[in-house]
Amino acid sequence: MNPVSGWVGWWQYGVRGLVFSITLVVFWLVLQFNRSMRVLRRAAESPLGSIPSAVMFNAKLRPRMQVLEVLNMTRSLGRRVDQANDEILAWRDEGGSEVVVTFKDGRIVHWKLERPEAALDDPPEGARPAE
Repeated sequence: MNPVSGWVGWWQYGVRGLVFSITLVVFWLVLQFNRSMRVLRRAAESPLGSIPSAVMFNAKLRPRMQVLEVLNMTRSLGRRVDQANDEILAWRDEGGSEVVVTFKDGRIVHWKLERPEAALDDPPEGARPAE
């Protein structure tokens, strides 16, 4: 919201304009609060740090995304990687792939996809065994 709107409301419409501008700011704050609570409630219902596909999640990430956008995308709270630093979170899928995301001031600065090493003796999925 632009603070100039309050001054414009005061200048053009007097007290009624100022009250209207303040009402708009308060309404915007209530909308933001409700959005945050909805995202956090949905994320709290899922297992901690669990996502359907780490590769797809990795592909959707962009620099400077907000924490709230990431939580809305994953629908899960991230698992803390470093106990000393609250801004490094990780999400893992059922296949063992993990995305570690580093935040600074609530925005993404770096992320990394870590995939599990496949055993050399195991054939790839869908491959037929040698006969």
